[in-house]
Amino acid sequence: MKAMLLLASLTLPLIAQAAEPESCATVRFSDVGWTDITVTTAITSEVLESLGYTTRVTLLSIPVTYRALASGKDLDVFLGNWMPTTENDIKPFRDAGTVETVRANLHGAKYTLAVPDYVYDAGLHDFADIAKFKDNLNGQLYGIEPGNDGNRLIQTMIDKNAFGLKDFKLVESSEAAMLSQLKRATRKNEWMVFLGWEPHPMNTRNKMKYLTGGDDYFGPNLGQATVYTNVRKNYLTECSNVGKLLQNLAFSLAMENQLMDAVLNQNQKPRAAAKAWLKAHPDVLQTWLAGVSSRDGRDAMTVASAHLAHP
Repeated sequence: MKAMLLLASLTLPLIAQAAEPESCATVRFSDVGWTDITVTTAITSEVLESLGYTTRVTLLSIPVTYRALASGKDLDVFLGNWMPTTENDIKPFRDAGTVETVRANLHGAKYTLAVPDYVYDAGLHDFADIAKFKDNLNGQLYGIEPGNDGNRLIQTMIDKNAFGLKDFKLVESSEAAMLSQLKRATRKNEWMVFLGWEPHPMNTRNKMKYLTGGDDYFGPNLGQATVYTNVRKNYLTECSNVGKLLQNLAFSLAMENQLMDAVLNQNQKPRAAAKAWLKAHPDVLQTWLAGVSSRDGRDAMTVASAHLAHP
């Protein structure tokens, strides 16, 4: 009898794991091209692969991300639901129940327009000041990739002539291109208004200031934001082990700044930076893996640590 009980106890984790269908073996992420989401997706992928899962990351815009999640066919997880700025993107899918929110994965973020410090010192402190310096700014406001929510907020301000911006032009490119333009502008002491956010090493690599007065568009407290994890409908139930990891997963501004700096300024690959960070912070990994097993039902921390120990 004791032998039978022992055998049953040894097989319990495997039986529990078997409840996850084969469709859960590959976890499909969206990366919208922002470095913060690239690194959080990389570190989550590294954890999952250490547990025996396969991951797939697809570069998509925010609107396409939510349509793909809602379809339930091509995407499982999105770690970059910046709120409140992406409220209009997620709302129809949240209301329809086709996209679900797991939890907040980052608190204390911010997202609004910013300027180099010398521009701020010259008097451009507030959204209401921008139009006064149209000539200095060449009538341009710098966004990031087309389809981005911040770009749409800028374009809405232009279309509505908010703050007298009707004659301004939105410059769309990408995060990397915008940051390159910022670097060129500061080197030449040229004027520029651009989308800024934290976490991001732009905050430590550049002398910059955020503009006040954009509450009606970017939200209060300099666009103070909370970032949430989204999944397709019923994913947490269907893939309960991955779901438990996602329910545990929380990041910090310091962690994301460090990872982004490694990628943007130290030329590290996102997955390499993620793996090094995990090896250096086993206490955080332990917290994330509470109640989680490996894909085949073994102790998650033991399996993940062994995986991370390999070069």
